[in-house]
Amino acid sequence: MKNVQIPYELFMLLIRHYLVEDDTCLYEIRQGLEKKLDSLVQHELYGKFKTAPTQEEREKARQEYLDRRGVLDSFRW
Repeated sequence: MKNVQIPYELFMLLIRHYLVEDDTCLYEIRQGLEKKLDSLVQHELYGKFKTAPTQEEREKARQEYLDRRGVLDSFRW
């Protein structure tokens, strides 16, 4: 099983929501978790780009990674 690290502030918001039952921080929790999920997906794509067995798979992963990062076509090689 893999571990995932989250920022201290997000952890405290989760504690506040689940242990104190404070629903005022749901928006911040959602934003923090979405940001972390995006980061995990980008990391996975970058790893796939670097370790794909074929050139076609590497290129596909590279394009998807650059698309997710928002890199313009004019800046790509």
